[in-house]
Amino acid sequence: MTAARSRWVPWTVLIVAVVALIASIMVMVGGVSSWMGGPAPTTPGPYGMPMMPGQGGMMPGTPGTGPVGDLTEAGRAAQRFADERGLHTGEVMRFSNGYYAEVLDPGGNGATEVLIDPGSGSVQLEWGPAMMWNTTYGMMPSRPQTGATLVGPAEATRIADQWLQQSGTGLHAAEPTAFPGYYTLHSLRDDKIVGMLSVNAATGDVWYHTWHGQFIQMQETPHGAETPR
Repeated sequence: MTAARSRWVPWTVLIVAVVALIASIMVMVGGVSSWMGGPAPTTPGPYGMPMMPGQGGMMPGTPGTGPVGDLTEAGRAAQRFADERGLHTGEVMRFSNGYYAEVLDPGGNGATEVLIDPGSGSVQLEWGPAMMWNTTYGMMPSRPQTGATLVGPAEATRIADQWLQQSGTGLHAAEPTAFPGYYTLHSLRDDKIVGMLSVNAATGDVWYHTWHGQFIQMQETPHGAETPR
């Protein structure tokens, strides 16, 4: 390990720990939907931070091989991440702050969500729901309680629409894609993508993805929404 990389390790671990601590505290005091705010982007700059192995089942990131300049290259970077885990890449999106991709299981169901750094091509788990709510690939994986009532796809869409309406955004939600423990939906204005938000499948809490910046373009892989596991 080089001296430069060794200096990054404690900072990366600290950042992951702080994200987990803040999310845990806020969930305990009233639910994620009360502190996520509106959908205006609030986190500027590229994603850029390589993920280190964490506790539980959280997946480490995949180092980059060089700058990413378009959706095709972003998809290839995400596929390297997916290949290491027996998964494959679904939808790939470009935002002003970097690239996003869905990662799907062999059956075509949502497994997790990742961010691709445009400067280095490194891939990491997405902030927010992919880390904190994903019951299979997140920081705190768990098995759903037997008999627990889950929010269904239609209910997730209703919750997302209600949240967007109450936030005064003028946006509405598209159909949901299910991931283990939560759904992610595009937010739309006049049927054009603006951003995305997630709905927890157990609690109905809403988490808007404020870190992406402005939507630019998308490369879509058709798939259906399944009930979260």
